[in-house]
Amino acid sequence: MSTDDERHCADNPPHPSRPVSYQPTILDLPPGERPRERLREHGPRYLNNAELIAILLRSGIAGENALSLATRVIAEFDGLAGLARAGHAELCDLRGLSDAKSCEIMAALELGRRIASLAPAERSQISCPRDAANLVSAELELQAQENLVVLLLNTRNQVVARRTIYIGTVNSSAVRPAEVLRPAIRENAPSIIVVHNHPSGDPTPSPEDVSVTRDLAAAGKLMDIELLDHLVIGHGGRFTSLKEKRLGFETT
Repeated sequence: MSTDDERHCADNPPHPSRPVSYQPTILDLPPGERPRERLREHGPRYLNNAELIAILLRSGIAGENALSLATRVIAEFDGLAGLARAGHAELCDLRGLSDAKSCEIMAALELGRRIASLAPAERSQISCPRDAANLVSAELELQAQENLVVLLLNTRNQVVARRTIYIGTVNSSAVRPAEVLRPAIRENAPSIIVVHNHPSGDPTPSPEDVSVTRDLAAAGKLMDIELLDHLVIGHGGRFTSLKEKRLGFETT
C-alpha cells in the first residue's frame, strides 16, 4: 500500500460492521490498467468517468482502491450529473471522501461546467464509439439488471438528451422499436445511439442484441432517424460496438 493510502486509511478507518477484504491497490494493477498511465498513453478522452475521478482522488481507503472508490462515488449519486449537483456536506458524508477530496471533485466539476459554457459547440460530441461508451459506462456497468439507454444526437453528432427506455431484459421480444424511437421523434433528433449493459460483465453481443439492432435500424430508416450504433457495456470499461462488428447493420 502506498504512503498516501496508509495516511488516508488512518484518517478513515473501516466501519466496524463492514468486513474488509483484500483488494489490490492501483500500483498492484498492470501498468496498462492504471488510470494515470492510461491517460498518459491514450489521452483523457479514452478514460471512463470512474478512471477520471480516481485520478482526482489519488488514493483509496482500506479494502477499496481509488478506482473502486470512484466507481462507488459515481453510483451513489446516480452518475456524473448527480455528482455535479452534490454539495460539500453530501460529499463528505460519503465513506472514503475527506474534505480535501470533496473539494477537489467539486473544483474539477465546476471547471468542466465553465469550459462547457465557453465552448458549447464542443460539448458531448460523439466522434467514435468510445466517446459514447464513456458517457454511460461508469453507471451502466454497476447495474444488476439490463438497462437500455438512448442517446439523442443533433446534426453535429452532439448529445442533446439521454433517455432510459427499459430496465430489465433487453431482447427482441421485449424491446419495441416505437418506444426506443419515440424520444427522438419528440426531440426532432436525426440520429440516435442505443446503449445497454450486460450485468454478467461480458460485452459480447447476443443473438437477441443483433436482432434488436436490426429491428431498430429498419424502423429508424422508415422514420428517417438513423441508428448510428448499438453499444453493449461490460465491466471494467469494456464495451462492444455492433456497428464496428457489422452486427445488425447489414447494408442492402
